[in-house]
Amino acid sequence: MDNKYKNFNYMMNPKSVAIIGASNNPDKVGHVILQNYIDAGYAGKLYPVNIKDEVSILNIKAYKSVVDIKNNIDLAVIAVPAEIVPNVVDECGKSKVKSIIIVSGGFAEIGAVELQDNVGAIAKKYNIPVLGPNCLGVMDPRTRVDTLFLPAFKIDKPKIGGVSFASQSGAVGSSVLDMISGEGFGLSKFISYGNAIDLDEVDILNYLGNDKDTKVIVFYIEGVKRGRAFMESAKRVSMKKPIVVAKGGRTNAGSKAAHSHTASLAGSYEAYKAVFKQSGIIQANSLGEILNFSKIFDTQPPLYGNKIAIITNGGGTGVMATDALYDNKLELPELSDSAINKLKKVMPPIVNVRLPLDMAGDADDKRFSAALDVMMNEDNIDAIMVIALFQTPGADSRVAATLIHYGTMMKKPLVVVSPGGSYTQAHKNMMESSGIPVYSSPEDAARALAVLHKYTEFKVNK
Repeated sequence: MDNKYKNFNYMMNPKSVAIIGASNNPDKVGHVILQNYIDAGYAGKLYPVNIKDEVSILNIKAYKSVVDIKNNIDLAVIAVPAEIVPNVVDECGKSKVKSIIIVSGGFAEIGAVELQDNVGAIAKKYNIPVLGPNCLGVMDPRTRVDTLFLPAFKIDKPKIGGVSFASQSGAVGSSVLDMISGEGFGLSKFISYGNAIDLDEVDILNYLGNDKDTKVIVFYIEGVKRGRAFMESAKRVSMKKPIVVAKGGRTNAGSKAAHSHTASLAGSYEAYKAVFKQSGIIQANSLGEILNFSKIFDTQPPLYGNKIAIITNGGGTGVMATDALYDNKLELPELSDSAINKLKKVMPPIVNVRLPLDMAGDADDKRFSAALDVMMNEDNIDAIMVIALFQTPGADSRVAATLIHYGTMMKKPLVVVSPGGSYTQAHKNMMESSGIPVYSSPEDAARALAVLHKYTEFKVNK
């Protein structure tokens, strides 16, 4: 295990945390961070630090300086004004703090490059790993670590899962975290790294690549400082687990915005696309695609072929799904004679037995089950897209239970398309909580299947 991995372990699984800038004032960032640790049920030792004469903060003994703490400190979270951060980092060095997260802003992103360089030099002098500045820090639902200065009532926290998300932008990171909590998959780790004064994308990628609890790695990046190292790490990590990247600053205007946001040099988008392709990175072009790709990689087996069967209880949606497949270089296979004969025995006469299989608007759980029984055993079908319109008379909780049953027992990928309102949403939640990826449109489902197939091909051909 290399030193960088140990550095992240001090942040993600610390036995003790000093929160410098903690306060009894609920409007202060340090107060929110300390409160989040308490609310999350963090089991380690907490040390609130505030230069003012605070005897205790949130009923925990307070200290005027980190040097006054005589016990070992694995992590110091710094939430004080930028101009006093250098002195605080120096005190952390003298106290032999093992890692630092600087959530404070006011550095290179606003032109204060010299101040940021000074902080970096002090940290380097003491050989302390630093995440940030200008970041949210980290969250790990397993260890109950949470440095995010976001009030608990404003953001839903995801359940424990296998997707790790790293974000250069705290705003994008917090939004995606909130959105993940409404999806069926859960979070392994969250890392917001801001200006990347020390630990950067390469370090994070290597850490998550070796993390046994991380099944899928998702990045939001605006720029990469060490391009060649990032590409080499991505090539290696992609062979073990999928990497999904959303790139900010794809246009010239976006690139300029990125620089003013995290002092990041966004660089040529065409160059990034080439690196992503060579490295096996899956590119997401929106927040929605981050979620759509994450859940298919987290829940589904590899997709070795591009032949996708469509089962639907609505004819028009089946037509749209067919178009979506071909738009994404996927295909609709022909059913074998054996499959056609089996389906004719179990489908009513009004059903035209061909793909896409439109089972009619009155299709119930028995009809869905009969179709899946045949499709799952067809050799020329590589995956199945089921369109379940819960607005129809025959679709209810029994259909959702049927799809859960087949989705958890099949060895080939299965995705569900279910657009709709509150009744549909309730059934979507049922299915996704059981590991069945559900999409709001055939286009979203087809795109997710396409990237699953692309990633499978990348691994097979390497």
